[in-house]
Amino acid sequence: MLVALMARDKSGALQTRLDNREAHLAHIKASGIVEMAGPLLDADGGMCGSLIVLNVEDMAQAQAFADNDPYAKAGLFESVTLDAWNKVIG
Repeated sequence: MLVALMARDKSGALQTRLDNREAHLAHIKASGIVEMAGPLLDADGGMCGSLIVLNVEDMAQAQAFADNDPYAKAGLFESVTLDAWNKVIG
């Protein structure tokens, strides 16, 4: 199943994002379940969140990925949602 992980950063947390970016990217690459990923951008083009599409067996696997993300462990996110997603185009 495909799951969209949408995460919004806490206000003023850009340095936390930058400090943990390398570990976050390593987590994505090592997982083997990420279909696509990238930062959400604010009106000025700055990173302010994440969108990650996961290809998982079940929602528990998606939750485990989210819980173990170095960004989450560093307290970067204000909110995180996981929603089943149906790819129609692309």
